[in-house]
Amino acid sequence: MTEANFGWLIRSVHRWSASMMVLMMILHVFRVYLTGGFKKPRELTWVTGVVLGVLTASFGVTGYSLPWDQIGYWAVKIVTGVPEAIPVIGSPLVELLRGSASVGQSTLTRFYSLHTFVLPLLTAVFMLMHFPMIRKQGISGPL
Repeated sequence: MTEANFGWLIRSVHRWSASMMVLMMILHVFRVYLTGGFKKPRELTWVTGVVLGVLTASFGVTGYSLPWDQIGYWAVKIVTGVPEAIPVIGSPLVELLRGSASVGQSTLTRFYSLHTFVLPLLTAVFMLMHFPMIRKQGISGPL
């Protein structure tokens, strides 16, 4: 970031716009909930929207770790350690997320791949499902 021209600007815009995306998503969920947009016939639209919300949160988690500073390292260690509480499949799931038994370079590579390829692809797929349903059913009005 320090060597690229205007790298500091691009990184700052990326970080602030990501924060604004999460804020706008939260506001959107509240609006849809308060106007009853999850009720019949819009249940599937709501489900795809919830999946898009989970994907947005996943972007945040994976992106937060990519600077690989102390905060990013410990965030990854905590987030990838959570599934360990699941009986039977917890430890294998943690190894799958981390790429090894401990947090390291393979974990960073996995999170980078998720952040730049897998999550954008899944987001595009679910947006291509979500938007046509909104177009067909219309926007839910006030109660």
